[in-house]
Amino acid sequence: MRLRVLGAAAGGGFPQWNCNCPNCDGLRRGSIRARARTQSSIAVSGDDENWVLFNASPDVLQQIRSFPALQPARALRDTAIAAIVLIDAQIDHTTGLYMLREHRRPWPVWCTPGVREDLSVGNPLFGVLGHYCGIAWRELPLAGGFAIDGAPGVRFEALSLTSNAPPYSPHRDRPQPGDNIGVSLIDAASGQRIFYAPGLGEMEPHLWAAMEQADCVLVDGTLWTDDEMIRLGASAKTSRAMGHLPQSGPGGMLEWLARLPATTRKVLIHINNTNPILDEDSAQRAELAARGIEVAFDGMEIIL
Repeated sequence: MRLRVLGAAAGGGFPQWNCNCPNCDGLRRGSIRARARTQSSIAVSGDDENWVLFNASPDVLQQIRSFPALQPARALRDTAIAAIVLIDAQIDHTTGLYMLREHRRPWPVWCTPGVREDLSVGNPLFGVLGHYCGIAWRELPLAGGFAIDGAPGVRFEALSLTSNAPPYSPHRDRPQPGDNIGVSLIDAASGQRIFYAPGLGEMEPHLWAAMEQADCVLVDGTLWTDDEMIRLGASAKTSRAMGHLPQSGPGGMLEWLARLPATTRKVLIHINNTNPILDEDSAQRAELAARGIEVAFDGMEIIL
């Protein structure tokens, strides 16, 4: 099983177009050591030929260009993307579907009924795409595993996470099962697992059990501290209020990752432009290195 990180940043990317926080300004000026990143998305394959896209970010065209395996050029119009799985209904995870509207048949899109509702009513993306290639909705089960047609070699298990729905959702600030999910990606031959959850607001027993079973966890790295955005004057909300468990502090992601076996590969993804871990010379980045925790970047590959 091969996983490719197409985009490792949170919404807005890094640098964010209108942001002059120390990270964004430092990257533009060349005064910090950091890599630019596009918005959060991964692709997974069990045979190196057929790929499942997780989230369709606004940067999807750039991400496809940067990874030729997704455009194998076997015909006049071609793609190696067999299906698309949506983790949630957020703009930074779904807007890229508009960019993929020239597909020659309806896209198989796997998501929960709640996400489908948000993308049919609150943000009627599915309806708009009906005038182009269309959507072939597949209900994503939250119990038991599932397989995706055209994507051999990988099995999938999804579970509901407590995070936050988009502002246009009737579930905003009132989490419902299926608003946000995490997914275990399982190599059908070896049984090895990657657990993927770019949005994770609370550690729950079923979530922790999935992380403990995984050989690699690729999890929410949005903000370093709970009040990061407030201190910078970028938002009035805490990390937890936005549906993201901060890395530091009591009960933060670092405490949880420290409890996993030493053999578990630990990677942070969906990193906000304000997060000091983007500065490769920061004290926070050094702390992650000391703890054996990696920071995802565009083009990173994980092979099991």
